[in-house]
Amino acid sequence: MIKQILLAFLGSIFPVILFNIDRKKIIWTGFCGAIGWTAYLVVYKYTSSPVSASFVGAFFVGIYSELMARILKTPAVQFSIPGIFPLVPGITAYTTINSIVEQKYSLAYSKGMQTIAVGGAIAFGIMLSTTAFRFISKLTKQKVK
Repeated sequence: MIKQILLAFLGSIFPVILFNIDRKKIIWTGFCGAIGWTAYLVVYKYTSSPVSASFVGAFFVGIYSELMARILKTPAVQFSIPGIFPLVPGITAYTTINSIVEQKYSLAYSKGMQTIAVGGAIAFGIMLSTTAFRFISKLTKQKVK
């Protein structure tokens, strides 16, 4: 488990070079991916569902991204995009395409549906966390005034 979290950390750091994100924020993007993957592993251990685990992982990535965006005064996208890299179902998408090429259509269908479901769960997790964070922030600002 520690090895997977470390690899998720590194897998979130390397895309930062492609996106030209400030080098001072590289370590924080790595933590984003590690947090998301840790949440994924914990949920997957109890549910055995990659869809629900991806949703929770993306939700944690979104919350972390919004928090770090406020702390470091930078757009949340700089953390959320590299943070979801470990969650993206790359091998499942590859298996889908490979199964189509090998004319194993039932396997291609099941893996394709899983890929779409995981992708949707990631998108929904990021969207929900961002919306919830902004809603709560707006409520707390209104109470302070």
